[in-house]
Amino acid sequence: MSPKASHASSTPSPATRPAPNATSRSTSPSSTSPTARSPTSSTTSPFPRPPAGGTHPRADQAPRPRSPPSVGSPRASRPSTVATTPLSAKAGVPRGPAMRWTTATLRAMSTQTSNAPSATRRGDIHRWRNTLIATTRDAPSDAELPSHVLMSRAGFIRRVGAGIYSYLPLAHRTLNKLCAIIREELEAAGSMEMLMPSMEPMEFFAGSKRDVDYGDNLFRLTDRHGRVAALAPTHEEIITDVVKAAVTSYKQLPLNLYQIQTKFRDEFRPRAGLLRCREFLMKDAYSFHLDIEGEGGLDEVYETMRTAYTNIFQRCGLDFSAVEAESGPIGGSASHEFMVNCETGEDTIMVCPETGYAANVEKCEIGERQWSLDHAATAEHQEHHTPKMPGIDLVAGALGTTAAGMLKPLVMQPAEPADDRPAWVLVTVRGDHDVNEGKVRDALGYAVKMGDEKAAKEAGFAIGYVSPRMVEKVESSVLVIDHDAVNGPTWATGADKYDHHDTGFNWQRDMAGVFGSASATDETPHARVRIAEVRNAEVGDPSPRAKGARLEARRGIEVGHIFKLGDKYSKAGDFQIMDKDQKRRHVIMGCYGIGVSRTMAACVEMSHDDNGIVWPVPLAPYAVVITLIKPEDEQSIDTATTLAASLATEGYDVLIDDRAERPGVKFKDADLIGFPLRVTIGPKTLEQNSVEIKSRSAESEAELVAIDDALEACKRRL
Repeated sequence: MSPKASHASSTPSPATRPAPNATSRSTSPSSTSPTARSPTSSTTSPFPRPPAGGTHPRADQAPRPRSPPSVGSPRASRPSTVATTPLSAKAGVPRGPAMRWTTATLRAMSTQTSNAPSATRRGDIHRWRNTLIATTRDAPSDAELPSHVLMSRAGFIRRVGAGIYSYLPLAHRTLNKLCAIIREELEAAGSMEMLMPSMEPMEFFAGSKRDVDYGDNLFRLTDRHGRVAALAPTHEEIITDVVKAAVTSYKQLPLNLYQIQTKFRDEFRPRAGLLRCREFLMKDAYSFHLDIEGEGGLDEVYETMRTAYTNIFQRCGLDFSAVEAESGPIGGSASHEFMVNCETGEDTIMVCPETGYAANVEKCEIGERQWSLDHAATAEHQEHHTPKMPGIDLVAGALGTTAAGMLKPLVMQPAEPADDRPAWVLVTVRGDHDVNEGKVRDALGYAVKMGDEKAAKEAGFAIGYVSPRMVEKVESSVLVIDHDAVNGPTWATGADKYDHHDTGFNWQRDMAGVFGSASATDETPHARVRIAEVRNAEVGDPSPRAKGARLEARRGIEVGHIFKLGDKYSKAGDFQIMDKDQKRRHVIMGCYGIGVSRTMAACVEMSHDDNGIVWPVPLAPYAVVITLIKPEDEQSIDTATTLAASLATEGYDVLIDDRAERPGVKFKDADLIGFPLRVTIGPKTLEQNSVEIKSRSAESEAELVAIDDALEACKRRL
């Protein structure tokens, strides 16, 4: 039996379970009709009636509100279809232990999603006076981005320290809903939930060398016995150790595990609220395979997880793109980022408008362009005194050129020293371009990092005034040059002494020992020189996918990242299994992350207006707020609680604003928080036997709706 079916068989369904603030519901097929929900229903009322002998809950007599489900509760992760009818049964897909979770299987199991909540879940009804919702007029002084400003003002988060936040009830409800969507889609993709410790012994990171890769971003601590540990940013090492202890045969693979847990990153400058903080909520999944290709291989499961991620972000109502990405310190052969398209995003996405190719600027390829070493010098070499001129633009102006006419050599070092590697790597790009460390790694075959300034000076580099000529002067060094940086007759560059620059530099004339006998397009003109694409792509660069097309740029916020890890961590942890030929092989891994708290903030960045947040229905803390103009009015209370019970029966979460506040304050708070739908009830609307309904969207106008039609009117707008 599948996990979903097992859960459903052992847990009373909401249709038969007594619920607070709720009326009884019939389990017959006709229960979708308002008049069929209760034997005592009136044919004239659109709302379900209470059980015989009961009364509607009054706002001043309401049962104790249920707290929102915790992240790991069954209610938070309940499937979006009736659990006793498995999705696979509808699609003709077998379920059970022998199930192969392929991309085709996932697609067969997929169903159309909508904003309507699950039929198996009863909505919550809460009173504003019983919740912790503290809206404020002013934003924190350090808040710059809309998500930071609005989530602070609307009472979702509260700053505790630099990059550390409390999630208040509204945020917790939204996070629970997001986690429920994630759980449903990952279970459909064949992933099983678990939980690993936040504190990880440092020897795990040392084994994979990520203690070096993460550097100061890794939180480190030492216990009373002198043992060093880290607060984990991800869990590749631990999950490898866990699975290694349990899996010994290829017959136990593929295996896919995930967790939703708090992670830590020692950001140098935490900023932007939840988008760049030191403690955050993350979902990380890990898959294990015998092979990369074939059934159950990494490629197949990677595509299944990519489809699951697409489903997750679509269900959240996000405008997003899946783009090729650089793997960074996690490593691996390939990766994709899921970016929320947003102008305030800190990431740059390069796009080919003709083919749809999209990649993070750190990964984006550049189309073919002409280059040649065969350029005769057009100016004499001259040295210039350039004191106190930090920065390319200032120097270029003094030398009578532009940043594009200058060379920018950066002094770097191998990230991991080795006997067969040089001590120094001199990477040279055009002055208006930026070095791409990932492309340098690909050109050399090993990762690099910025050189230690003190050691570089001791080696003879005049930091800030370096020229490519230093590769001939410094032993154990190599020179890597970008294609665009060789394609010109003369350049301005450093003079290899402080406060001085040169003009008229020519590669073949001034470095004849390196380039004198090289052919015009030789990418390895010397044993210590590589010519390759080592810069970031820019707007207007040739597209790598369509001849004649030019790259464009847009901004985005990374909310998910998936990786093909290969055997990096299984080798580090010596995780091998026996294959069918009784040969020991390192396990192949994949890694799949979602920044849960970051996704919540990215949604606000994407969806807000001058009045506040505009939540998509699936993530809203409450789908409906019922605003009472006079909370002491008996008829208003009865109408509100009856409508709330009906909406809850349909699965919608409802907040009744019963505060003794002016209507204008309540309306502004509702807009600030971003409830998708506001229902206003007061003596004036009741005189017309109506309620006022208004959607949060900017173009929506308030509309009077007859009380008998209120439930259906709300459902149409949700």
